[in-house]
Amino acid sequence: MTYTAGFATVDDAIAALSAYDPATPLRIATQPGYPMQHLLAQVVRTPDDAEGDGNPPTDPPVVWLGAGEQVGHLPESAADALGWSR
Repeated sequence: MTYTAGFATVDDAIAALSAYDPATPLRIATQPGYPMQHLLAQVVRTPDDAEGDGNPPTDPPVVWLGAGEQVGHLPESAADALGWSR
């Protein structure tokens, strides 16, 4: 199954991922010209009170997915599914 509508919100990502078995490994594909795969290392939200000054943040929140350890080259089947040439 392929979800190509784009992700604008956490809800969009949850909806796309809900079609898969929760035990399925999750990777991040990067660099379409030289496709690599990475583990997902972090999920964070900004702004937070990172400065610890007690002032509430004024910017709207954004959730970030951080790429982790590089696992290796992206399998050709994954690159094809993403529409990336190898």
